Amino acid sequence: MQVRYVRHEDYQFCYSFRGRPGHKPSVLMLHGFSAHKDMWLSVVKFLPKNLHLVCVDMPGHEGTTRSSLDDLSIDGQVKRIHQFVECLKLNKKPFHLVGTSMGGHVAGVYAAYYPSDVCSLSLVCPAGLQYSTDNKFVQRLKELQESAAVEKIPLIPTTPEEMSEMLQLCSYVRFKVPQQILQGLVDVRIPHNTFYRKLFLEIVSEKSRYSLHQNMDKIKVPTQIIWGKQDQVRGVSLGLPATLAPASKDKLAVLYEGSLAAS
Repeated sequence: MQVRYVRHEDYQFCYSFRGRPGHKPSVLMLHGFSAHKDMWLSVVKFLPKNLHLVCVDMPGHEGTTRSSLDDLSIDGQVKRIHQFVECLKLNKKPFHLVGTSMGGHVAGVYAAYYPSDVCSLSLVCPAGLQYSTDNKFVQRLKELQESAAVEKIPLIPTTPEEMSEMLQLCSYVRFKVPQQILQGLVDVRIPHNTFYRKLFLEIVSEKSRYSLHQNMDKIKVPTQIIWGKQDQVRGVSLGLPATLAPASKDKLAVLYEGSLAAS
């Protein structure tokens, strides 16, 4: 994977890529909350070498511009990703769009807003869906919102102990991380935590929280959904296929894989 930068006016996107556009659709991959483009490296190595792959840092993450004026809502992020797509002329012909967690939320809404850009869609444990009952994680978030205790968001650790809890929350495989490593992980994240809090509050706000659910009927392309059975953050949405448009339901693949974890 090679790293490049591209600008839209005064806004900079950082991305990595492998291969060149060819007769097969290009693949654009959108990472989750507080991650970055490199999270896809463990997946990319298993993908065919003749595919044109693009992994972009989401707005405000890693090498992509972080601006206090940026619209971090799901709609705002979708518009930014569309600017990125146009900068690379990635939509010269329809591409395959992949997103996980927050990136899955953005990817699904992108496919609804810009249907001619996308030929197919893969969502990995996407955010943005409405459930009949809340799991423990969502219940905890609602309690934090009601008490205004935003400094205690489980996905934004500030101590090694909180980092350990987050890793256990986001991974099905249990592993012991040395205290020194946990402290290092926290030290790397702390300078970004103000941004992460602002972003998190935006994507769980009334405007954005269920944006994918509200736009699902506009997704017309073949759609694959991959979800971990043990996902403690989002939980498997068994009702998801029923919310898809008829054109998508006919070509929908839903995979439940116990070895997958939320990200």
